[in-house]
Amino acid sequence: MRSRITRYFRDTLDFLLFSNLFIALCAVAQGMVTYMLLGVKPEKYILALLFFATLAQYNFSILLTKPKNPQGSKFRRVRWIFSHYRLMISITIISVLSLIPLILFLSVPSQILLFFLGVLSVAYGLPIFSFHDKKFGLRNIPGIKLFLISLVWSLSTVLLPILELESTDILHITNRNAILLIAKRFLFIAAITIPFDIRDLFQDRSSALKTIPVMLGEKKAYLFCQALLVAYLVLLFLFSESFDKNFVALTLTILLSGWLIFKSNFVRNEYYYFLYLDGTLILQFLLVYLASHIGL
Repeated sequence: MRSRITRYFRDTLDFLLFSNLFIALCAVAQGMVTYMLLGVKPEKYILALLFFATLAQYNFSILLTKPKNPQGSKFRRVRWIFSHYRLMISITIISVLSLIPLILFLSVPSQILLFFLGVLSVAYGLPIFSFHDKKFGLRNIPGIKLFLISLVWSLSTVLLPILELESTDILHITNRNAILLIAKRFLFIAAITIPFDIRDLFQDRSSALKTIPVMLGEKKAYLFCQALLVAYLVLLFLFSESFDKNFVALTLTILLSGWLIFKSNFVRNEYYYFLYLDGTLILQFLLVYLASHIGL
């Protein structure tokens, strides 16, 4: 009985994590963080758009890079995805179709931003560029992978909600405050992204993909993660108007994320990365929510 329950739990967890539903929920959580920090009511169609756009983009990128022998991969995630290929295709199609009516709700500036992010996301994985008769995508440019992922996440979960709020005159935020909010989100996303590249260090070296860990080495890459979180903390201290509950919640998130990143040096389990490290995106939302509604 226990083994059956364990297997059911693991199958459910695999579906949630490896179908990218969990990371899509993480995008929604980060959008919610933006609304809570701005002190305004969240716009449901923006949260829905973040969910389906993230789901479509992540699935598209994965399906595009199908290995020659996915069932022989050492990664459980790769084996699961391509053993559920039709399901992944169906989820991706549903996500794309769901985006169409949601985009119609957006203001023109938001549509332009979304188009720009869509182009970046496609160019990230597709080999649409060529150099000396060699095809490549943006991810193959040395060191740019981390920058692109962090940029897309910070612009979509921070700038997109801000543009929509300003288009309806619900909120007007100064350029300085908007840039600070985007910069802090960028640093946070970058810090929790690097451990994934450290995990894939050998594979990236074999495929000549020059990520930050490949360029710096494993130890320096871990230090770089912590440096990014320290930079985030410094921005919090320097530019917080008051050390309120949100400040405490964000600081706790930084400290917990730093500890999880440090521990990832010793734990190479896939669930640790896709549940715990990605889960810090939801953890941040929960801590900010508790700070606002219950009090820390």
